[in-house]
Amino acid sequence: MNIRPLAVLLISAVFLQQPPPSAHARRPGLREQIGLISRAARGRVGAAVMLLETGETVDFNGERHFPMQSVYKLPIGMTVLRQVDARVLGLDEKVRVEVSDLVPAKAYSPIRDKYPKGVELSVRELLRYMMVESDGTASDVLLRLAGGPRRVNEFLRGLGVDGVVVAATEKEEVAGGELVQYRNWATPLAMLKLLRAVQEGRGLSAPSHALLLQLMTESVTGPRRIKGLLPTGAVVAHKTGTSNTSNGLTRATNDVGIITLPDGRHLAVVVFVSDSRADEETRERVIAKIARAAWDWGF
Repeated sequence: MNIRPLAVLLISAVFLQQPPPSAHARRPGLREQIGLISRAARGRVGAAVMLLETGETVDFNGERHFPMQSVYKLPIGMTVLRQVDARVLGLDEKVRVEVSDLVPAKAYSPIRDKYPKGVELSVRELLRYMMVESDGTASDVLLRLAGGPRRVNEFLRGLGVDGVVVAATEKEEVAGGELVQYRNWATPLAMLKLLRAVQEGRGLSAPSHALLLQLMTESVTGPRRIKGLLPTGAVVAHKTGTSNTSNGLTRATNDVGIITLPDGRHLAVVVFVSDSRADEETRERVIAKIARAAWDWGF
């Protein structure tokens, strides 16, 4: 009896029953690419990437703590919108911004520069200032209206996000010195989880979810970060964060966001560059290169 054809059939059957290689196996090397790109930062880099429709994730220093700087305005904005949904606040409700509310000169604030004697603005206008222009005064006023850091952290925990902590206001960061900003921290993987909640609209009504994504997409800050090396016209809903540079050390250069891929899927990207001695162009280029590597990996 000739058993060779039978053996071939059996071997073929075994191979046919094997599952196809995972998407991660088909796209090796993203973590290694991030590591190589990160060397230019001359500091600490944390990054995390997720294809939101599948949950497929790659991270680099994903569980380490990084100062958020203005990235923390994203959970503040979400908490304010939750209060709007609960009818505790109204988008068209007017809020008086007093001179005492204006953040110091070291913090970025178009509101302070435009209205040095104070102004009355709606909650909607304050949200736009905070999310689109990253205004520090708007952030502190909205954080107060939202119920303070405790309420923001409660909202985050309700979403199942444990590794993002809001603790200090913009004024406190300026007054308390360079190290206070480390109190507002996140891990890349936890921020990735928050971005997934953003994409899915969890914790917010449909109108609030749409407004949040609109404001993040219209953000004018950090055009050379996540967006920097992506194809022209790529849609990115994001929030940046940047510290001042002191004695050649920049403690935070960040960007986190959701990229819409050409096929309609969504890619969440988190990049924190911390304690860096590289110049601004290099730090932003690190973020842009990681985002581009993630874009290429997303296909």
